[in-house]
Amino acid sequence: MPGPLDVVRADWPAPPGVHALQTTRAGGDSGGPCAALNLGSNTGDDPDRVAANRARLRAALDLPAEPAWLRQVHGTAVVDAATVGGAAPEADASATTQAGVVCAILTADCLPVLFCADDGSWIGAAHAGWRGLAGGVLEATVAVAPRPPSRLLAWLGAAIGPEHFEVGPEVRAVFVARQPQAAAAFRPGQGDRWMADLYQLARLRLAALGLTRVYGGGLCTYADVARFYSFRREPQTGRMATLVWRD
Repeated sequence: MPGPLDVVRADWPAPPGVHALQTTRAGGDSGGPCAALNLGSNTGDDPDRVAANRARLRAALDLPAEPAWLRQVHGTAVVDAATVGGAAPEADASATTQAGVVCAILTADCLPVLFCADDGSWIGAAHAGWRGLAGGVLEATVAVAPRPPSRLLAWLGAAIGPEHFEVGPEVRAVFVARQPQAAAAFRPGQGDRWMADLYQLARLRLAALGLTRVYGGGLCTYADVARFYSFRREPQTGRMATLVWRD
């Protein structure tokens, strides 16, 4: 029998009725490299086990609806989570003003970012690996909010940390060309490589929009083998879900 679910609760001052968390790898039916609570359907895992894990997630968290799963492609498309049903749409962010709708992002090193309006009227979730960050997925998500950025909160879930996220010089160049201050989010690695801080890069992008109430950050998926999946650490692995919904 699977053990209990272990989740990371968002440590942000969200208004009453807004719920936000990230799953870990504990508490599911999957085995092998995807053990145990794999929620990703494109991981090579047994589809029946993934379906069982998703059903367990919904029951254990008493979710109001099936999460609005997306087919993530490291892009910038944002969909209305209330319209997601059946086949997952190709998108890397979702948002909604409707109660009882669950925005969901799947990750295994990329940065999941949750949003809410400070009056609880709007929520959103974005999948922000370096390509999505560089492409503007956070900006695209904030753009669909019915409140200005100053009225929004953001929470950064677990992602690969700056001690382990090595990238090439072309990645650094993309970010610095857009924001010169992004240079502070990179430190020299071996040879021409750089160690990148996804958390800092996200905070810089959000601050440029006027969204400064940003929480979370600091949990490293690569370093915490027992708790998190990490694609960089194990190319065949499962996926965690980061969820936000409102009553």
